[in-house]
Amino acid sequence: MTSPSTVHTVRGPVAADDLGTVLMHEHVFVLSEEFRRSMPETWDEEERVADAVTRLKALAATGVTTIVDPTVIGLGRDVVRVALVNEQVDLHVIAATGIYTLADVPDFFRYHGPGTMLGGPEGMTDLFVRELDQGIAGTGIRASFLKCAIEAELTPGVERVMRAVARAHLRTGAPITVHTNAAARTGLTAQEVLRDEGVDLGAVVIGHSGDTDDLDYLHRLIDNGSYVGMDRFGLDVLLPADQRVATVAALAHEGLADRMVLSHDASCHIDWFPPGVREAIAPNWHHTHLHDQVLPALRRSGVTEEQITTMLVDNPRRYFTPPGA
Repeated sequence: MTSPSTVHTVRGPVAADDLGTVLMHEHVFVLSEEFRRSMPETWDEEERVADAVTRLKALAATGVTTIVDPTVIGLGRDVVRVALVNEQVDLHVIAATGIYTLADVPDFFRYHGPGTMLGGPEGMTDLFVRELDQGIAGTGIRASFLKCAIEAELTPGVERVMRAVARAHLRTGAPITVHTNAAARTGLTAQEVLRDEGVDLGAVVIGHSGDTDDLDYLHRLIDNGSYVGMDRFGLDVLLPADQRVATVAALAHEGLADRMVLSHDASCHIDWFPPGVREAIAPNWHHTHLHDQVLPALRRSGVTEEQITTMLVDNPRRYFTPPGA
């Protein structure tokens, strides 16, 4: 039996103390799975796996030892494919359970569950708990955290998924990451819903908080107890790199490094854009940008090595360590 501070990864259980340097929001593959199957000319399995291995080996060479992959249902999650990549790269990959939707629940749950035509218990919560406790899709690969999403507004479908995630957290103790829209300040909305369900907001990362330099908003998220995900370095099209660095540095100078986690939200492959477009509009949006360019910039801005370690090592370890473990 594993200890309470064990984290389940794609390759098996790892002690939270052994996660090392962690990027807290990275994807291996983000795919529109039905379109991928319908348009086989857009996908070469061998090429894509080999490319992912090359990219993740380059990441591991920077000293990163773990990536937290919030690819869930709705983003083309395939843990078997990720495991195939992971067999060839010495890197811990932590898988997620949850549903990514910005509007409606998947049709699979539309007519049954609380408040639906057929009623009954919430099947999403049971699914999430099974993936945390037993494994994903019969693979035995267990998720170690929960993921949900909200963009500009809290739709009924988004709220239902969020509450199902919250209830799975209460049943399992697994931490939560939320995709949010910083411009719309919907991290605060997510915190309200999760808190209403009884979630300890200290177990929550408000993802994509680094898309804004609005310190008042970031302070409110932190004051409510959550980690803020400064996790889209390289997406300069949403907020320029110098502003992202300055925001992290400002919070670190206030003594708040212990409330931030760092990452890119990058993918080895994402099929949301035509070939070449991602590289053209966001040339820095890749997995080694943080170590190649961002960390040196943070150091020049006065962020200390201790604070960098706090954000990359200590905070992820605490996030994956249940209270009292």
